[in-house]
Amino acid sequence: MHMSAATDVTDSEFETAVLERSTDVTVVVDLWAEWCGPCRTLGPILEKVVGEFPGLELVKIDIDANPRSAATFQVQSIPAVYAIRDRKVVDSFVGALPEPSVREWMANLNPPPTEVDLLIAKGDEASLRKAIDLEPANSAAVIALSSLLIGEAAGTSPADQARRDEALGLLGRLPESAETRHLAAQARLGGETPGAAGSDGVEDKLDALLERVREDSAARQEFVDLLEVLGPEDPRTSAYRKALTARLF
Repeated sequence: MHMSAATDVTDSEFETAVLERSTDVTVVVDLWAEWCGPCRTLGPILEKVVGEFPGLELVKIDIDANPRSAATFQVQSIPAVYAIRDRKVVDSFVGALPEPSVREWMANLNPPPTEVDLLIAKGDEASLRKAIDLEPANSAAVIALSSLLIGEAAGTSPADQARRDEALGLLGRLPESAETRHLAAQARLGGETPGAAGSDGVEDKLDALLERVREDSAARQEFVDLLEVLGPEDPRTSAYRKALTARLF
């Protein structure tokens, strides 16, 4: 048994930290507030017990600081605890349950792994393909196989291009998310991963594409894909996004 820290989630993080995350694990959401005495009783119990169950992750949402998230659950009283899997509420309870009851509730959340779960856990191409045959829109299987196809197809041969095209087709089965956008951008760029500033010529490429983005949709897509692969933490991304907006509007 081990203690498992909870993650505090804000309104702005809710989509990523709760809904998107729930496609990979069951997210247990603890709705609480500073003024709520029973919340202070339940919180440590949840943090202790969740660590006993692989596949469960605990997040805490302060309803006073994050009213939008609280409204999502139409919560009437707190503490209120919800289990989210694949973006849906699969179970919930209200009030400060004792530790044995919390443990029993969590034990019932995660069903035993399915054949598809076991295939995804293997992670090799043949197993992932079989998982997708069984569940064509399984997000974990699609993302894992797409990532594998893109990672092994960084060349310019027709076979490499075919694997990247297959990855794009697979990603098209899923609702758009930060992860699918990133992988699709990598596939369209041929597995190219820009590196540190000044070391990869990416600024030259972006500057050249910027001259063509207004009239040339392919240049515009490549420009956006390069920014997607650079990622929001790269300082060039924000600057070049502003430059793109200025060109287009």
